[in-house]
Amino acid sequence: MNPSNRALRVGLSAVLCAAVFRLWSSGLPQRLGAWLTQSEGAAFLIYLETGRDVRFSPSSEVFSPNFMESPPPAADAAEEAALPVFSDPEAVELYYGAGVDPDVAALLARPLTWELRSEEPTVLILHTHATESYTQTDEDYVQSSAWRTLDEGYNMLSIGAEVAEILEEAGIRTVHDGTLHDYPSYNGSYNRARKTIRSRLEEAPGIRLVLDLHRDASEGAGGQLRTLATSQGQTCAQLMLVVGTNHEAYEENLSLALKLHAQLEAQCPGITRPLQLRTARFNQDLSAGALLVEVGAAGNTHDEALLAARELAQAIAALAGGTGEAAG
Repeated sequence: MNPSNRALRVGLSAVLCAAVFRLWSSGLPQRLGAWLTQSEGAAFLIYLETGRDVRFSPSSEVFSPNFMESPPPAADAAEEAALPVFSDPEAVELYYGAGVDPDVAALLARPLTWELRSEEPTVLILHTHATESYTQTDEDYVQSSAWRTLDEGYNMLSIGAEVAEILEEAGIRTVHDGTLHDYPSYNGSYNRARKTIRSRLEEAPGIRLVLDLHRDASEGAGGQLRTLATSQGQTCAQLMLVVGTNHEAYEENLSLALKLHAQLEAQCPGITRPLQLRTARFNQDLSAGALLVEVGAAGNTHDEALLAARELAQAIAALAGGTGEAAG
């Protein structure tokens, strides 16, 4: 080898080693590693892979007026949590998007006297907006439009199937209706879902819980909303219970929603967003046990939503025997 070339290589190697040492001493690699494990870093990796911006905004103002900023991921909950004492209104958090003023403490303490374990179906799961989906990562499915798909393995039918399977394993007979109420037309979805609920209740009059499972969506300057919680050491989506107040018996639905909200927080702290009271009806006038649940948002991945769905199912199973004749 030419002596001059050898000297050049030795010199370049020395310069490279010095540069690497300087970078390491500055702490840049450590800071980069820490950033990639945070939500912003994760959102950046999703952007590189899919081209979609799902950054989690630090401000709720960029989203719709109904959005309440999600809390940071919470520590893992115990694997099995006992029923909370349903007498502390501090155990729940509400967002008042309707002109009502319910007695939250009294409704939370009101006994839940149902029994969901029966030989006949006691739970109905449906989806007013069945084609809603999540941020696509490496899954191989076709979108019918942005954040929507007809693929039952990745739209809301897959979330309902997950909840139904866990409930069935817990001895709770469940009807999962797979009607696409929002396809081919989105308009009129709730009217079509209303017909389905009435028909299913006629077929199975023992149904005590009607779950309408959705996923939320709120887009602003920071991209699509991504909710964050921690379940069993893994990042998961959050859940939001929605109660419509535009009917006389809404407090029956709210009483149930408050207990489910408290149970979810007891078993998995941070899993819920504030329970929303809205001025709509959402077909909840058809049953005293009707709830709308937002399972994550468009900025979440399908896997994150599935983890949240499992927490939801486990909370329902925990309440399957009711709360007895007295709160607690």
